[in-house]
Amino acid sequence: MKITISGPPGSGKTTVAKILSERLKIKLISAGEVFRRLAFEKGMSLEEFSKHAELNPEIDILVDKVQREMAEKEKDAIIEGRLSGWMIKNAELKVYIFADAEVRYSRIAKREGKDLSVVRKETLLREEVEKRRYQKFYGIDIEDWRIYDLIINSNRMSPEKIAEIIITALK
Repeated sequence: MKITISGPPGSGKTTVAKILSERLKIKLISAGEVFRRLAFEKGMSLEEFSKHAELNPEIDILVDKVQREMAEKEKDAIIEGRLSGWMIKNAELKVYIFADAEVRYSRIAKREGKDLSVVRKETLLREEVEKRRYQKFYGIDIEDWRIYDLIINSNRMSPEKIAEIIITALK
C-alpha cells in the first residue's frame, strides 16, 4: 500500500506522514528531506536553494527521480512531499493537507525559531518560486487539488487526529 501526503509548507504534512509511518509500520519517503539535504550540502537556506532550483531544473528532477525510485522499490510506503500526489501514480490513497496561511506561517516560525514576519515573507516567496517551477518544469498547477482522494484542513486538528482520519479512510 502506498499513500502520498502532499500540502504546502507548514500544513503539517511531514508530521502527519511520520505519525502514519510509525502507526502503520511502513517506510516514510520524504521529498522535503532530500531537498533539505541538498540545500544543506550546498550551504544554502531553503529559500536560496529554491531560487537556485528554479534556474537549475536538474535539482527538482533529481529530487523527484530519487523519491520515485525509492517509492518504486517499496511495496508499502508513505510518500510525503509537495508533488508526491502528482509523482506517485500507483498510490492507493492520495492525501492533501492544507491550512490557512497565517496558521502555517506561525507553525513554521515556531519550528524554525524565527520571527513571524520573516517567515511570512520567506514562505510567500518560496511558494511563488515553487509554483512557477512546478508549472515550468512539469506543467503542474500545484493549486489543482482534483488528483487527491482525501483533502484535510489542519487548522484546528492535531496531527494525530489527521492520521486517524487517514487510517479510517484506508479501511
